[in-house]
Amino acid sequence: MTATDTEIAAMRRALALATHGPRGINPQVGAVILSPAGDVLAEGWHRGAGTAHAEVDALSKLAPGAARGATAVVTLEPCNHTGRTGPCAVALIEAGVARVVYAVADPGERSSGGGERLRAAGVDVDAGLLVDEGTELLDSWLTVQRLGRPHVMVKWAQSLDGRAAAADGTSQWITGPDARADVHRRRADADAIVVGTGTLLADDPALTARRPDGSLYDAQPRPVVIGTRAVPQEAAVRRHPKPFIQDEGDDLPDLLDRLRELGIHRVFVEGGPTLASSFLRAGLADDVLAYVAPTLLGGDRLAVRDVGVTTIDEQRRLDVESVERLGDDLLIVAHPRSRSEEETP
Repeated sequence: MTATDTEIAAMRRALALATHGPRGINPQVGAVILSPAGDVLAEGWHRGAGTAHAEVDALSKLAPGAARGATAVVTLEPCNHTGRTGPCAVALIEAGVARVVYAVADPGERSSGGGERLRAAGVDVDAGLLVDEGTELLDSWLTVQRLGRPHVMVKWAQSLDGRAAAADGTSQWITGPDARADVHRRRADADAIVVGTGTLLADDPALTARRPDGSLYDAQPRPVVIGTRAVPQEAAVRRHPKPFIQDEGDDLPDLLDRLRELGIHRVFVEGGPTLASSFLRAGLADDVLAYVAPTLLGGDRLAVRDVGVTTIDEQRRLDVESVERLGDDLLIVAHPRSRSEEETP
């Protein structure tokens, strides 16, 4: 059965409702319950881990039996597992819903299968309505489900000859204001910003996302400091709007697991060369952002150090997504190839 215009309008409303919920360990989901005649009976959205899912939130606003024969329009396939709450597929079946329309299939190993369960119970199910819009809404959450960890962006700024600092260690500023403004916009899009103690002690970065006029963006990444050295009491990071996390950095996959459990989807690795190299060497970089300034520094202060390459056959190939000019500087965005892709002739 093809979705009706009423169901399309209801899905657009459900997508808007979903944005009221927080982005975190659970997906943002919205739901609209329609009567057999197409009238809106109830609306709901997911308010965070441990709270009612969108479908149950909407059903809770109806009297017993009021959803019998109704259509549930949901942005994500109703779940099929018991966690902190019960399966939404079962809740819809028990409420007597006759039809379910959803945008995006649930990719979870434990939570997927809600559509099949609904069909087995005699409920008419239509999948993929406004799937592109639903996928865009859930983009970062879906990426976490696919990777099993947050998406990692590794950023550095370098001179044309690949240096991150002058011979005396000074590094502010290699790039110009346009490139720095771009970095801050990307910080605001991230959930966490990661820096090593070496960079923290040398540069005392605030690790905030700031507009060109110095004001803070509404969204701020959570600071994560990697290293065992103490963070000084007067450090700028201690004045960040969000409390920083400090980790020894000896187990990066475990760190990413813990960040995922905090609901962090996007991690922005910003400094310095040792930390960037650690993520690259471990194969944990999904995007590389290299800001290249038309200047020469010489010396041995490389932007990237040991990434596990000892011979040319071990080089880490990347696929370039884009090259953008930012004032006098260039931004190169690239994705490391998988081992299988590197081995393909």
